[in-house]
Amino acid sequence: MAALNVNINDIIFKNPVMTASGTFGYGTEYADFIPLGGIGGIVVKGTTLHARQGNDYPRMTETDGGMLNCVGLQNKGVDYFCKQIYPQIKDIDTHIIVNVSGNSPDDYAECAARIDALSNIPAIELNISCPNVKDGGMAFGVTCSGAASVVKAVRQRYHKTLIVKLSPNVTDITEIARACEAEGADSVSLINTLMGMAIDIEKRRSLLSIGTGGLSGPAIKPVALRMVWQVAKAVKIPVIGLGGICTAQDAIEFLMAGATAIQIGTANFIDPTTTIKVRDGINEWLDKHGCSSVNEIIGVLEA
Repeated sequence: MAALNVNINDIIFKNPVMTASGTFGYGTEYADFIPLGGIGGIVVKGTTLHARQGNDYPRMTETDGGMLNCVGLQNKGVDYFCKQIYPQIKDIDTHIIVNVSGNSPDDYAECAARIDALSNIPAIELNISCPNVKDGGMAFGVTCSGAASVVKAVRQRYHKTLIVKLSPNVTDITEIARACEAEGADSVSLINTLMGMAIDIEKRRSLLSIGTGGLSGPAIKPVALRMVWQVAKAVKIPVIGLGGICTAQDAIEFLMAGATAIQIGTANFIDPTTTIKVRDGINEWLDKHGCSSVNEIIGVLEA
């Protein structure tokens, strides 16, 4: 077997396969389907400083090549996570990463600081696609200044590995990545969902309660792959790739484009064993091609 371990900052992942936030719950929901210790890491669902009810239903709909969602970061808040969820997941034999969201830099920083105290959580992933309530609702992640403000605030209060999840709904994602790197991000993950819409032509209404939602699944893979390739060339910190990954071939494409690790999201809803199948498929490909380590193919794309 080839060596599958990869490094993100000072964290050694047993393999490059992780789960994407919002698609894998807190991990325990999938324990009946796969050995949770068999994957590199689990990024749990989004956590905010205070509890959020999320958006009204309907908030998910299937679409060609993927799905749309506008769940709205429903969760019971960081204190509930620390007291009720953390004890249930802290001993899972893989790295647990908490996705953190907020409405202001202070919100992000306070939420991150409370998670910082949890010994078995080695990293957080900042979702900067959230609306900045102080700036008319524009997402933090669509401007360099907005992204930088969140990373800077969190970096001052969070002392472990800091991953920033980038929005694809921008003109030049490399500029956003560089801004995050400059303020102390240890890694960037990309892409988050693309904004999309679906319409019921009989009712003449959107299929989602708030009109638009985030598009994920195979349909966005070419966009995600291109952005990962661009960002990997633009920054010195590790890149985590996600967006439409369903198979080992998909994952290997992202690795060759420069991703150190990958996340699997929507595919978990189709087949809850996808992560393990992708892990095994990567190993088989490496063996077949005479590679002793997955690191031999990271960033090898010639383009």
